Amino acid sequence: MNHALRTRSFRLPGTEPALLAATTAALTAGAVAWLLGARDLADLCWALGTVAAVVPAVAWVLEALHRRQAGVDLIAVVALGGTLAVSEYLAGALIALMLATGRTLESVAQRRASRDLRALLEHAPRTARRRTGAEVHTVPSADVVPGDLLVVGPGEVVPVDGRVAGDPAVLDESVLTGEPLTVRRPAGEPVRSGVVNAGGAFEIRATATERDSTYAGIVRLARQAGAESAPVVRLADRYAAWFLPLSLVAAGLAWLVSGSAVRAVAVLVVATPCPLLLAAPVAVVSGLSRTSRLGVVVRDGGALEALGRARTLLLDKTGTLTEGRPRVLDVVAAPGWQSSQVLRLAASIDQYSPHVLARAVVDAARERGLPLSVPADVSEVPGRGAAGTLAARRMTVGRLDTAAERPDWVRGVDNRALLDGAAVAWLSVDSRPVGAVLLHDTMRPDAPRTLRRLRAAGVGRLVMLTGDRPEPALEVGAVLGLDEVRAGLTPADKVAVVRAERARAVTVMVGDGVNDAPALAAADIGVAMGARGATASSEAADIVLTTDRVDRLADAVAIAVRSRRIAVQSALGGMALSLAAMAVAAVGLLPPAVGALLQEGIDVVVILNALRALGDDRAARPALRRSTTALIHRFAAEHDDLRDVLEAVRSAADRLSAGTGPESLAAVAEVHRLLTERLLPHEYAEEHELYPALAPALGGPEATATMSRAHAEIERLARRIAIHLALAGKAGPLPPEQLDDLRACLYGLHTVLRLHFTQEEENYFSLAP
Repeated sequence: MNHALRTRSFRLPGTEPALLAATTAALTAGAVAWLLGARDLADLCWALGTVAAVVPAVAWVLEALHRRQAGVDLIAVVALGGTLAVSEYLAGALIALMLATGRTLESVAQRRASRDLRALLEHAPRTARRRTGAEVHTVPSADVVPGDLLVVGPGEVVPVDGRVAGDPAVLDESVLTGEPLTVRRPAGEPVRSGVVNAGGAFEIRATATERDSTYAGIVRLARQAGAESAPVVRLADRYAAWFLPLSLVAAGLAWLVSGSAVRAVAVLVVATPCPLLLAAPVAVVSGLSRTSRLGVVVRDGGALEALGRARTLLLDKTGTLTEGRPRVLDVVAAPGWQSSQVLRLAASIDQYSPHVLARAVVDAARERGLPLSVPADVSEVPGRGAAGTLAARRMTVGRLDTAAERPDWVRGVDNRALLDGAAVAWLSVDSRPVGAVLLHDTMRPDAPRTLRRLRAAGVGRLVMLTGDRPEPALEVGAVLGLDEVRAGLTPADKVAVVRAERARAVTVMVGDGVNDAPALAAADIGVAMGARGATASSEAADIVLTTDRVDRLADAVAIAVRSRRIAVQSALGGMALSLAAMAVAAVGLLPPAVGALLQEGIDVVVILNALRALGDDRAARPALRRSTTALIHRFAAEHDDLRDVLEAVRSAADRLSAGTGPESLAAVAEVHRLLTERLLPHEYAEEHELYPALAPALGGPEATATMSRAHAEIERLARRIAIHLALAGKAGPLPPEQLDDLRACLYGLHTVLRLHFTQEEENYFSLAP
């Protein structure tokens, strides 16, 4: 991570603004004295301004030499000393002003917040409850030794590593793994320190001391990784590596050939690398201004410059590439039940539960406008689920009793959950399962577009680092086209991967949890999803995305690349003009004072060019009209409302596979009604309202042609289903070949709709702020 300010150990706070004020005052006072005819007083003022700049400039040079670097400040010191030696005080005052201006701009660009790990330390438990016989005593966590029996109450943080003793534990391990789903740990399974008890009280048998436990190790890793990070080399210093010796050689030759020290000073005056001192800070400050308007906090200019050079991007999965919270994937109903009925009843029971899965079920029901009932006799068993009474029937939502009857449709749900990497909340009525709600952590709609833009900006390697299981991680990686997926990683493993990638290229790490803080600190640039991420990750990062949108990362990279490109253009263009002026000064045609004024003109050109970084890069994100944005929000809301239609299509296909009785055909008829009354009007409105509005921003109607073809396919399949229903009404039971085609239409329509909805959300809806 960038630690540019650590390399400025000799700099006192406020040096640059004070120097700028002093040099400006000296130059102004000298100008007034000169206009009043007091030439000696003018020279004195200008000389004092020059001396005022020499002292800090020498300190900066000594500091650079201490780091075994010779930066642009060395030329400025030589030029300032030369003007004093040959009594060219006005030239010296102008150089002093330019030096102070560049340094002030750079300090503004590089001001940043402290990098402490306060949030990590605040989360660490200070005490533990130790059981001795029938008594429980509160003791400092540091006093716990392996073998102690500890009690962990609801909502408490596990103080040390241990193993569950007695009743199973329901844990929120997101602080370590980033995964939002709770985990059930039966007796004998290991539990890591730092995780939160999300269920009832349980006991653990300590297996490590506080110092040797998992959470203390994370804190140490973050500190060590931050201390190892190398400082950022200023853009100006990199170009000064060749410009500095060239300037000194040119000045020496001018003195040697002409025998005039004034010519040598004139060469040094126009060689003073103000384009270098000004171009990068102005462009970087402009870039910082642009990013801040997008909700991206960049803590120093060095981080923005390094981001513009990044070639490897490492991303956490949960909360970064995915939403970071479970959402309803599908609702499956038993024969004789409707999916909307299952979701409504499950949400009615779950509405009083604090469980993360319960909140997702309730949110899904409310998004679809389902009215919730008020249950009686509500209770909840940690790790099992919630229960209540509705319409005189006892209902439970949660885990399925292992002794309960498991018909074919239940086994089918189990298989789907395994294939989709989903959690299942079962709805049971009077101890009989009647439906299931499948939940998983969905991918962010803006993630695919973000990664495409990152590749277009020059990031050549995209890698996922996650503590999650390989199966869901590989699925997300395949959809996004990542170069590599590393799953099942601990925080220490992530740090090791970051170090290995840093050895090959400038590396960015993106994460949102406490478990990501060490990896963020170890990277060249750490980026935290700060809208709802952990404070520790935000404080361990160089860049914080304050809005809950990963596409802001692509915006930040695009701005960084553009700002750096403009800075380089300005610096190289300014140096080319300076080289031309050096040649003129070397032959005696440019006195030092005139050279200093010419250099000021070059600086103006450089600054104006660098200020282009304030402008928008229209190629990075299509510009949308306000009316188009409103349409996007409208159709995105309709997508949420139509999820039950997709579930009904899949459910009808499954029922046809299980049997061809009247109930199966009734389900198909209900699907036809939903398609006719709700889905097809939505698709028609998209085709005739949304797509024409998007076309200008996307480059013309051809940009939406593929999606229009999907609309035609959806309408074709819907029409084919209607024909099958009409034939069934005339000829009675459907023959096997017709059943096969109807089933294929339903499954095909479900697949097309899921893909079509996903494509619209990723390609179009993600454009709206």
